[in-house]
Amino acid sequence: MTTINYEKKAKSLNSRIYRLLWTVISLLAIRWRPRRMGMGITKAIYRLFGAQISKEAYLYNSASVYDPRNLILEGECELGPNTEIYNVNVVKLEDGARISQNAYICTAGHDITVITTNMPLTSAPITIRKNAWVAASAFVGPGVTIGEGAVVGARGVVFKDVEPWTVVGGNPAKEIKKRKIIEKA
Repeated sequence: MTTINYEKKAKSLNSRIYRLLWTVISLLAIRWRPRRMGMGITKAIYRLFGAQISKEAYLYNSASVYDPRNLILEGECELGPNTEIYNVNVVKLEDGARISQNAYICTAGHDITVITTNMPLTSAPITIRKNAWVAASAFVGPGVTIGEGAVVGARGVVFKDVEPWTVVGGNPAKEIKKRKIIEKA
């Protein structure tokens, strides 16, 4: 976990202008539209604000992203409806990764070893590997990697890496079983 002086960064004029523009444009040009309307426009706006989004990626208009500059969507990944991405650090979804409705992906916290009026912000990137799924209303904390093919069950709360091809759930999330794929003939 990296401690950063976010207060200084957040108060810079460039940062404040960027945040203001992103907030206004995302509200006026993205969030209000029905979920399948204008995907090309949505991706273009995200890219304009610095997001790296593949042409196959899908993100619902109701998804909320704090900082598009820290968003990487590869291949056919998906950000579901009403997902919250608080990404003061990088959030990366690999090909086939899915985040379902109302999930909260959070790259930041506070340094609880320091007692001041402003606890320093800490952050670490989050990676959701190929074909992994974060189910409805789950929470993924800073520095977590969800392994390839892993599943975080609905309402699961994850603070540690999830092993590939593992299903976890609960608060805090614990392993439930191994994920096995059954090919249909």
